[in-house]
Amino acid sequence: MGAAIDITGQHFGRLIAVHRAGRAKNGNALWFCQCQCGRTCVVDSYVLRHGKTRSCGCLAVEQSRQNIFNNPQAVSHMGDPRNLKIRDHHTDVSSIKKSKRNTSGVVGVSYDKQSGSWVAHFYYKGTYILNKHFAHFEDAVRARHTMEQQYLTSSDN
Repeated sequence: MGAAIDITGQHFGRLIAVHRAGRAKNGNALWFCQCQCGRTCVVDSYVLRHGKTRSCGCLAVEQSRQNIFNNPQAVSHMGDPRNLKIRDHHTDVSSIKKSKRNTSGVVGVSYDKQSGSWVAHFYYKGTYILNKHFAHFEDAVRARHTMEQQYLTSSDN
């Protein structure tokens, strides 16, 4: 094992090594570091000295933010309410957005060739609320819309 390297006070990107903070499982020294953004972190000395870690994580956040604004496709979709889920995190996007494979033209309504009937589906909070067969397309659509009104527009969800 080599001699311990004292890096106290040295700058590594946005980090300044303050003091040793023990050893990692692999035997490398850990250093308590202060970032320019004000946060602190404990970093392996090897990754510090070899430039693999340059900040507490704030640099990656800034670069991500900058990259998204440099992507014209991402910028064109910003602020589009169609990108958001309706109501809450329990509602599947698949239960509110029409798929490319949809042949009935109505979300949650499909034709079952085996039974020769129309099926209305509605999935909410991890369970099927509606999974029923109908002889007529209009009845299936009506049932689906009733469930949407009941579960997606009520104020108590």
